[in-house]
Amino acid sequence: MQFINLTRQLEIGANSYLLKTAGRNILLDAGLHPKTGGLAALPNFSFLNNNTLDAIVITHAHQDHIGSLPYLTRSHRNTRVYMTPATAAVAEIMLHNSVNVMLRQREDADILEYPLFTHRGVEFCSEAWELRNESYAFFPNDPSGNEIADLRIKFFDAGHILGSMGVLIESEGRSLFYTGDVNFDAQSILQGAQFPTEGIDILVMEATRGDSATAEGFTREAEELRLAKSIRDAFDRGGAVTIPVFALGKTQELLAMLWKMRRQGLLPPVPIYIGGLSYKITTLYDSLASATRRKLPELQLLRELSPHVIGGMEIGALQPQKRCIFALSSGMMSENTLSNVFARRILETTHQSLFFIGYADPQSPAGKIRRAELGHEIILDPKLPPLKMRCQRQEFNFSAHASRESLLTYALRVQPKTILLIHGDPPALEWFKNNLSTALPHTRIVISEPGQMIHL
Repeated sequence: MQFINLTRQLEIGANSYLLKTAGRNILLDAGLHPKTGGLAALPNFSFLNNNTLDAIVITHAHQDHIGSLPYLTRSHRNTRVYMTPATAAVAEIMLHNSVNVMLRQREDADILEYPLFTHRGVEFCSEAWELRNESYAFFPNDPSGNEIADLRIKFFDAGHILGSMGVLIESEGRSLFYTGDVNFDAQSILQGAQFPTEGIDILVMEATRGDSATAEGFTREAEELRLAKSIRDAFDRGGAVTIPVFALGKTQELLAMLWKMRRQGLLPPVPIYIGGLSYKITTLYDSLASATRRKLPELQLLRELSPHVIGGMEIGALQPQKRCIFALSSGMMSENTLSNVFARRILETTHQSLFFIGYADPQSPAGKIRRAELGHEIILDPKLPPLKMRCQRQEFNFSAHASRESLLTYALRVQPKTILLIHGDPPALEWFKNNLSTALPHTRIVISEPGQMIHL
């Protein structure tokens, strides 16, 4: 059994991992780098050249885990792709949206390699999808349609976003568990992860939050109360609140929090604005409410909150207002997104507020705003003049990724023979390696370097 990290750097990028076992090649995820353009945004698929890819397993539908899937399956047309039904429903929306984004970037950024695939390519790709439910063990089929008898796969709810799963793979008398992106704590909508803890020989574990400790005494409930009070204070200043969010996952969690705050009398029923992609995915969350493991299976977000939906055309005329909430994508505030365009209208206005509730890459526009001192200039779009940071700014911790403390606790319960660390920046990976090596002296701890073949 061998493992190869197909990402190009030690970072959170185009996640994809090759597992070679029982004479077979199994790919875990096929992401696209969120900060890189063109062919460089792909995983290093050169390791697949001249090799049959026997099966592809997708953990969830975030772009850094599925974004290159149609590109990949174009050269592996008969390879079956395994995922949950919820992930498939979300992936179809996200991949078609990715085509639209790449077409726009081809024009705006002159990336001639875009689009890496077309809408028709997404449709061809989806014909290879095989849907499997949580906790259902199965043997995948190879490209010839034959069952791979020495390879058993089982999905476990990862608690990250709708449809997200960890993957248990049993082969050659050993078991490997790949966490994908995981959250052990319950969120506003989703329950926490339900992962196996026994009989795991090899643990492939994400390390996203390894470089950030959880504040002493932190609770999600207290953080929600702090957010509610901050929104009320922003309204009292005579402004609105703008919250950059990812269309998938973070938008729905925020809407559920706002619904809860209204029910508890912590917020008035003010107008809420969301983007078109957020609306599509929220519709899907609502339609699958009773078919997924949710805290609030009866909650229909769109019906209860009736958010106003704005798109690329409407954003041009939309102006900051009083006592309303703009939950706009993208969470990184990338150029030409709703949150980036709208932020230009509030950044220099002292009574307007910009709240951050999730992760932002330090080099993204959102990351720059979070680091900027009051009055300093910020470039939100390199094609446009800089702006001075004058609006109110606050940060809140509603991460969809497990804390480093809970991941460490999980690893200690499993006590595998080997732990491979992935999906993290170098400081996060080093923190886990150091602490796991101390806590589990008899376990082999390996930072999975890009392109390195690890013999298991």
